[in-house]
Amino acid sequence: MTDLSQPSADTPADRPRWAYLFWIALPLAVLGLAVAWLLASDPLSSFRNGAPPVENITFERTILGTDGIRVLVRAGGSEPMTIAQVQVDDAYWQFTQDPPGPIARGGTAWITLPYPWVLGEAHAINVVTNTGTTFTHEIAVAVPTPTRDSLSFAAQAALGAFVGILPVAIGLMFYPALRGVGRSGMDFLLSLTVGLLAFLFVDALEDAFELASEAAALFQGPTMIVLASAASFLLLMAAGRRSGTPTGLALATFIALGIGLHNLGEGLAIGAAFASGAAGLGTFLVLGFTLHNITEGIGIAAPILKQRPPLRTFAALTLLAGGPAVVGLWIGSLAYAPQWSALALAVGAGAILQVIVELVSMQLRQRADGTRALFAPAAMAGLAAGVGFMYVTAMLVKI
Repeated sequence: MTDLSQPSADTPADRPRWAYLFWIALPLAVLGLAVAWLLASDPLSSFRNGAPPVENITFERTILGTDGIRVLVRAGGSEPMTIAQVQVDDAYWQFTQDPPGPIARGGTAWITLPYPWVLGEAHAINVVTNTGTTFTHEIAVAVPTPTRDSLSFAAQAALGAFVGILPVAIGLMFYPALRGVGRSGMDFLLSLTVGLLAFLFVDALEDAFELASEAAALFQGPTMIVLASAASFLLLMAAGRRSGTPTGLALATFIALGIGLHNLGEGLAIGAAFASGAAGLGTFLVLGFTLHNITEGIGIAAPILKQRPPLRTFAALTLLAGGPAVVGLWIGSLAYAPQWSALALAVGAGAILQVIVELVSMQLRQRADGTRALFAPAAMAGLAAGVGFMYVTAMLVKI
């Protein structure tokens, strides 16, 4: 009978180091030879019937300035693409391309057109490749693109602070009044937080998928969103539980982080809308954003009601949750791209899901009958109030 406890004559421990290197290098060498043969012999030539290559162009950014129009395009075809002509409003215009020449798959190029665009009017740009394929980009409302000057930055920072930092700070101001709630009140507040975060989770994913549909196909938008959300969730779960299940201030920090990542994505969208002229934010709409985000501050305060953190902690939590709206607005107005906005929202969705899991886990631990506590009247009322308030106030900001 063979003794399985004893190593065999050919166990990994007995193999020399060069054997491992050999079995790593061999498949790589076979792959290299296969690629070299494919490039040298071109076996696909017999399948070509004269059809043009598959071409695709995505318009990622448009800049309107005093010198004309600039558009950033990304190629997504099967082979390098060459831009032959450019039309603006059905008229051919001279253009310059930077960098010049064919655009490789996944590569980008700036196209500059000395076109006298008209403020407030719509314009259509048609890019024609050397194969005759045409790609159209619509400028719905022509407005000057924000420039990198201090006045513009200050105005955007003020707006970002109003829709991001101020409402979170107002929500946290309810902290002293909330400290006197009883057990049912705590159940209500924790479930309220779960409800508002659940709404933000769904909202972030919805916006992320919508933005991903505008990005180049090579980024595989839906797959990118799912993978980014899952990675964000798993990484934050691992980080949060290194020292045990987060509670108190640690849990409040994770809530603020998740909300901050969501606000970063919202700021990117607002900044991009300003740059494209698609959002004329009136007073009513700005107030809508403020009301929509006030509940976020209450949600951050819920896990620390039994503690007495210093004032600087509240300031840090406010900046963590609301500050990214300012940064997002800056980036969105100056360097917007749909795939990066979708990625930011996806990461935020994963962070929010992590917080929801930790909050529910906290509710389960607070009582011996934790499962029943989740379905207590106060908890159900809080969940409904959180989702309902976020849904109703979201009506004010959807345009």
